[in-house]
Amino acid sequence: KKKSQKIACPLLLFSLYIFQFAFHIILFSLLIEEELHASYWNNKGRQALHTAMNVQPNLHQAKNLILFLGDGMGIPTVTAARILKGQLAGKSGEETSLVMDTFPHLALSKTYNVDQQMPDSAGTATAYLCGVKANYGTVGVTAATPRSNCSATFGNEVTSVLHRAKKAGKSVGIVTTTRVQHASPSATYAHSADRGWYSDSDLPLEAVQNGCHDIAYQLINNTEINVILGGGRQYMFPRDIQDPEYPKYKGDRNDGQNLVIEWSKNKKNAKYVWNKADFDAVNPANTDFLMGLFEPKDCRYELDRDPSMDPSLTEMMEKAIKILSKNPKGFFLFVEDNGRIDHGHHGGKAKRALYEAVEFDRAIGRAAELTSELDTLSVVTADHSHVFAFGGYSARGNSVFGVSRSLADDKKHFTTAVYGNGPGYQIVNGTRPDVNESVSSDNDYQQQAPVPLGSETHGIEDVAIFAKGPMSHLFHGVQEQSYIAHVMAYAACLEPYDNCKLTLPNHAGVIHPSLLLLLMGLLLLSLCSV
Repeated sequence: KKKSQKIACPLLLFSLYIFQFAFHIILFSLLIEEELHASYWNNKGRQALHTAMNVQPNLHQAKNLILFLGDGMGIPTVTAARILKGQLAGKSGEETSLVMDTFPHLALSKTYNVDQQMPDSAGTATAYLCGVKANYGTVGVTAATPRSNCSATFGNEVTSVLHRAKKAGKSVGIVTTTRVQHASPSATYAHSADRGWYSDSDLPLEAVQNGCHDIAYQLINNTEINVILGGGRQYMFPRDIQDPEYPKYKGDRNDGQNLVIEWSKNKKNAKYVWNKADFDAVNPANTDFLMGLFEPKDCRYELDRDPSMDPSLTEMMEKAIKILSKNPKGFFLFVEDNGRIDHGHHGGKAKRALYEAVEFDRAIGRAAELTSELDTLSVVTADHSHVFAFGGYSARGNSVFGVSRSLADDKKHFTTAVYGNGPGYQIVNGTRPDVNESVSSDNDYQQQAPVPLGSETHGIEDVAIFAKGPMSHLFHGVQEQSYIAHVMAYAACLEPYDNCKLTLPNHAGVIHPSLLLLLMGLLLLSLCSV
């Protein structure tokens, strides 16, 4: 009996392999029949070449600046999100384009911190927002400030593009799916020797004695920000204030200050909201300042978000643009899917990270509909990558969360999405569990990893910069991450490039690209009907 089982098992596995192979061949032929012909690829190549030959640099001054930051969105994450986006639309996935893929200008960014090869979100945020590289764990200060050394902060502060835009008379805003005091958004307004000093209760004695302020305090006192949307309620209220949504949570402040009340003082047309209903009721036409804090800490993952209680990243961004764009001098907006791409990867849960990336791309697309490429510089980038890899011998159309069609040397399946380290380490007594797609497609499935760590780590490799709009052609080649802030400041003629001599575009007689496409379509339709 054992001998027959030994023969039957390999035959069964081989038969399964043949079935899977045949299934994918049929799927391949059904989905991509046109791709079998050279004419398809030749036409596609000609179209891409024609588009490239007609790309002209926009040499005007940028009225508006939007920086989209996908925290932890390395190039493998971009690729996997692209395929997932297509598969969610019922396609094979690989042929799909993300909105950011359509941006005409591309560069690579070197992400290291001054003191560390593997960067964190604080030091990198200081680079791409302030134009100066910094130490790991520090926000809005030069590398002369060691982490957690409050006294070294003074005299080493650096200012962000957001601050410079406000100084130039523009409206400014931050939108994030994490707490608004987190590393990435905090670099727009704060100067802190430690990214973890969210509220005054987080400050060590040395910091208190030397006069350093917590990040939440700096949020409302450093730069007047028109729109603040994300999480982080608990850092704004004293300990005796109960959270309005979760009774077990209370404020985190020891100083007794209610920072929301302090923020609203002396502001006309200012509104504070903490839920979706109140958020939806905000009319941008009569709102000049908006603070929305929808969770005590970070916002929920997109897969878990209650749409009746919390707005999506896209909804928050749209509201922000509608408020900020009332300013005739323009605006600067920082839009970040920070925590949730990054946190999903740290947890070794690729599905959570990639669904966040798809929502992030949806926000980028909506922003394109609300603004004009003629006067708005849009930049999409990441602060760092992760040790997330996406490969294996997978057939065309294989689920992003699926398994390879071939077995590993231990005769077990493996997922095509894997991590180099992290909590997905599952080797027990020298062996690992088998896996199938019904298991690996679970929202909380942790892809297997060869190195056991409680939290998966950041990667060290370069990340992409996608750009469109005024002066976007300046993004090219391989650059230091700090270069991003310099291009954005120059494009909008902000300090130290306020004498840039660039002129704003003349919108008279200019047709918006979406309207132009509509007119072309109507023209073709009329010609075909003749």
